[in-house]
Amino acid sequence: MAPAAPNIDGVLETSLYVDDLEGAARFYEEAMGFAPLVRDARLCAYDCGRRSVLLLFARGTTGETAPLAGGAIPPHEGAGRLHLAFAVRAEDLASWETRLADHGVSIEARMTWPRGGASLYFRDPEGNLVELATPGLWANY
Repeated sequence: MAPAAPNIDGVLETSLYVDDLEGAARFYEEAMGFAPLVRDARLCAYDCGRRSVLLLFARGTTGETAPLAGGAIPPHEGAGRLHLAFAVRAEDLASWETRLADHGVSIEARMTWPRGGASLYFRDPEGNLVELATPGLWANY
């Protein structure tokens, strides 16, 4: 029998690949209220709380190895309309809906989950499906 895998302490980074980096950055900074950690012509990195980072890469800038002072980042890419979910407190979901409306963001769908959680779904300017989810969505959340 193989030994157990070492522990994983969560997902640290999630990447989206965007055609309009400035437009996507404006959405995540203004509508979502995310503070940039790094911002340059290739990427914007955002603090999403609890050691989670959202990376927005300008499409076409990640297909080659990126040499850096401490090593190199191998090529990576993504295409299509992707999905990501942000964890929110149940008591904040209505405030999020108001904030999104104030920024002209339309709610595409709402969901009440069998475990008691709730989700709001909407699109970012690139067409990615963004979800705000309250506890009760998954057995571990």
